[in-house]
Amino acid sequence: MTSALPLVNTTLPDFMPALPEIFLLVMACVVMVADLFVTSPRRTVTYVLAQLSLAGCAALTLVVMFSTQGMPVYTFSDLFVADLMSHLLKLAAYIGASVTLVYARQYMLDRDLFKGEFFTLLLFSTLGGMILMSANSFLTVYMGLELLSLCLYAMVALNRDSAASTEAAMKYFVLGALASGLLLYGMSMIYGATGSLTITDIAKAIGSRTAGSGVFDRTILIFGLVFVVCGLAFKLGVAPFHMWIPDVYHGAPTAVTLVIGTGPKLAAFAMAIRLLVNGMLDLAADWQQMLAIMAVLSMAIGNITAIAQTNLKRMLAYSTISHMGFLLLGLLSGVVGGNWRNAPDAYSASMFYVVVYVLMTLGSFGMLLFLSRAGFECERLDDLKGLNRRSPWYAFIMLVLMFSLAGLPPTAGFFAKYAVLSATVAAGQVWLAVVAVLFSLIGAFFYLRIIKLMYFDEPDEAVPGGGVVVGPREMRFLLSANGLALLALGLFPQGLFDLCMLAIKSL
Repeated sequence: MTSALPLVNTTLPDFMPALPEIFLLVMACVVMVADLFVTSPRRTVTYVLAQLSLAGCAALTLVVMFSTQGMPVYTFSDLFVADLMSHLLKLAAYIGASVTLVYARQYMLDRDLFKGEFFTLLLFSTLGGMILMSANSFLTVYMGLELLSLCLYAMVALNRDSAASTEAAMKYFVLGALASGLLLYGMSMIYGATGSLTITDIAKAIGSRTAGSGVFDRTILIFGLVFVVCGLAFKLGVAPFHMWIPDVYHGAPTAVTLVIGTGPKLAAFAMAIRLLVNGMLDLAADWQQMLAIMAVLSMAIGNITAIAQTNLKRMLAYSTISHMGFLLLGLLSGVVGGNWRNAPDAYSASMFYVVVYVLMTLGSFGMLLFLSRAGFECERLDDLKGLNRRSPWYAFIMLVLMFSLAGLPPTAGFFAKYAVLSATVAAGQVWLAVVAVLFSLIGAFFYLRIIKLMYFDEPDEAVPGGGVVVGPREMRFLLSANGLALLALGLFPQGLFDLCMLAIKSL
C-alpha cells in the first residue's frame, strides 16, 4: 500500500491589502534600472519616476482603504495587516518622501549626489517603513526594520568624499546592528514564552496566562520585553539610546538627515503600537515604567543639551530627542492600573504628535536646504542672522516652524503637546506632565534664540549665503505651504485628530 500524500494548501493569499507595497517594490526596481540609461546630471526622468511611484502608492493605499472601509484585513497567514492606522501613516510617509525629493533636489545637484542610488534607497527605505506599519508578526517587523535601516545606513554614507559622513555611517551601522540584535533577542524570548511569532496570538497568549501557571513564563516575558523596549528606544532615538542621533544628523548630508527625521519616525511609532499596544498590552504596567524613565531622560537631555549647540543640525538632533520623549508620554498614558478609558485619547494624541513632528521636521530641514548653496552649508546659528532683512517671508515661515517646535500657539505643535499633556494628566501622571512643561520652557530658549538671530541681528556679509534668498519655484511653494499647514493645523486640528482617533479605535 502506498501512503497518502499530505494535503498541501494551494490557496493563494489575498494580495489586495499589500498592493501599495507590491507596486513600490516593482517601481523601485524600475527606477533603479531606468537610471542606468539617464545621462542628464539633473536626473529628471528618475526624479519624475520616483514621484510617480509615490503618487501611485498613495492612490493604491486609498483604494485599499476605501475597499476595506478602514476595517483591519489580515493576509499572508496573518503576517500582514492593512488597517486604518497603517493607511494613514503610509499616506503621511508618501507625503514626507515626496516633499523630501523636492527639498533635496537642488542641494544634492550642487554636491553631485543627485544620483540613482539616492532615489532607489529612498524608495526602498519607504517600502521598509510601510512593511513595519502593517506588520502583524515578529518576522514582518524584523524584515521591515532591516530593509529600512540598511537603506538609511547607505544613505548616510552617500557622500563618500566626506570623512564626517563616513564616520557617521559607521557609528549608525554599528549601533543599529546592536539595537537590532537586542530587539531580535527580546523577540526570541517572547516567542519562547508564548509559542507564537504573530502579534495577535502573542496578545492572546499573554492575556490567557493565569497567576499560578505562568510564573516562569512571565519572567521570560519581562526579560524579552526589556530587550524589545531597548530596541524600540534606539529606533525612536530616545535616551539613553540616543547617542547616535547628534553624530548622524550632523555628519550626514542635510537631505539625508531630512529622510532620517521623517518616514522612519512614523515607522518606529507604528512599531511601538504593534509590539507594545497590540501585542503586550497586558504587560503595560511593566513597559510603562520603562517608558516613563526614558521620557524624562529624553526631555532633560534633549532640551538642556540643545542650548549649548551652535550647529543647527545638532541642535535639531537634540530637539528630536526631546520630542520623542513627549511622544512616549502618550504611549505610557493609555492604560493605567487596568483602566482602558484613557487609551484612545492617549494613543491618538501620540499619533497626532508624530504626524505633526514630521511636518515640523520637513519644514525645519527644508529651510536649511533652501538656504544652502553650492560650496556653502547652512548649518550654523550665525548663518540665520538677519534673515528677515534678506527675505521677510521665509523668516516668517522659519518663525512659524520654531514656534511649532517650541509648542507655542497658534501652531500645530502647541495642540500636539496639549493633547499629549491632557492624556498624561487624565491618566493620573500629573508629575510627568509638570516635568514635561518645565523642560518645554527650557527648550523654548533655543528656538526663540533663532528668531532673535533672524529678526534682531545684522546679516553676516562674510557668509557665502548671506545675500538675497533664491531657490527653485516648487521648493519655495512647498516651504510656504509647509509653514502655513502648521498654522492651519494649529487653528483647526480637530479633523486630523479625529482621523487619528478613528485609526486607534480601529485597532
